[in-house]
Amino acid sequence: MASIVNIGRRIELVPIDPHFNDITIALYRQQQGERAVFRVHTYSRIEGAATRIEDVVQSMKILGGMQERPDGMLCFPCGERHEAACRRVFLEACKLEPNTSVEPRPLNTLDKKSKLTITVDSMGNGTYRVKSNGEGRPAERRVSAIAGGLIKLGEMEAVNDKGDSVAFPCGQSHDELVGLLLVRAPNVRVILRQEEASASRGVLSAPSQQT
Repeated sequence: MASIVNIGRRIELVPIDPHFNDITIALYRQQQGERAVFRVHTYSRIEGAATRIEDVVQSMKILGGMQERPDGMLCFPCGERHEAACRRVFLEACKLEPNTSVEPRPLNTLDKKSKLTITVDSMGNGTYRVKSNGEGRPAERRVSAIAGGLIKLGEMEAVNDKGDSVAFPCGQSHDELVGLLLVRAPNVRVILRQEEASASRGVLSAPSQQT
């Protein structure tokens, strides 16, 4: 008789993996004591599926600064959920083709809308300051908008009234995570709409329905 294993609550889904036989890959979260842990999982049993899952796990470790436990679960060094940010790490990892060389994203990006270079400085204790190479009110507004994007994508908090500083509630630095979120922060509204549309379409098939 098959046993039922509680793998946690599903928090994100890639219905069709274009890089490996269109399998479905999902991200699950569990709470183990005070530590939130995450599992990348597929019901597919086709040859190579386990290797594909491991590839995604390794990419998440690099892109999100996550740690892998002996049981294969992932967690952030601080032990907190950072669930919205973790979902983004998972989605970005699934976009990468197998055997792709992965490096942490830098703490700077070109904002295509303003043509400004946006840089994020780590101030310690999980606090980050957003700045640009521009001057004047337009540059300040753009910095504030991107800081707001980081708040939405990473469930971060505003630090000051200037609108240029944000922080993780855990009080610990997550440079890799911020570098990854920074790429999407300038277009946060588009990103969130795309995720909502994807979530409404996604259904994790039962094992008998997957190849």
